[in-house]
Amino acid sequence: MNTPEAIRGRRSIRRFSPRPIPREQIETLLDLTVQAPSAKNAQPWRFVVLEGEAHQELIRLMRSAVAEFRKRGLDAGSCEGTCNAMSKASVTIIFFDVMMPAGIPQEAFDDYHFVMLQSIGGAIQTLLLAAHDMGLGSLWICDVLYAGDAVKAWLGHESDVLVAAVTLGYADESPGPRPRMPWRDVTEWRGPSPEESLGRYDSA
Repeated sequence: MNTPEAIRGRRSIRRFSPRPIPREQIETLLDLTVQAPSAKNAQPWRFVVLEGEAHQELIRLMRSAVAEFRKRGLDAGSCEGTCNAMSKASVTIIFFDVMMPAGIPQEAFDDYHFVMLQSIGGAIQTLLLAAHDMGLGSLWICDVLYAGDAVKAWLGHESDVLVAAVTLGYADESPGPRPRMPWRDVTEWRGPSPEESLGRYDSA
């Protein structure tokens, strides 16, 4: 992998070919995903791989959640469009956070949970880049949270935290780059100026 090219070339894919992904390729992706860094090496992630009918059942649960939200006069955001994008893909991987050990003081609970979520976010990004390098398209999905309780009950993970899902498949589109704010517009730099740093090294 050329890392800068992979980072700049990765796209969120919403049109997939129905061609299935070989099992060994998914296993390689997961092996790469667990190489991601995690706080205290806790490795809080757990994955559920959904293929075939299980993949379609997830979409049905999400669409049912959309219908329920609309029935109650609530906005389900982009969930319907996400379901449409998922429907032609081969695989969806669900990410759970299981690191909620007993004994954490209540005042530290939210911070601990936030740290574990950062670790899982790193794992998701690792999977996205690995998938891109392997010629696969991917879509990071948070709309699965609209059906969070139903998905957890269906998969038997009621005591875990549903974080997100990633749908994978062979891309049937080649979207161009999305706008990005220049790093200089979103960065504060504290410390010596470049000129001061250069002078310091010159005098060393």
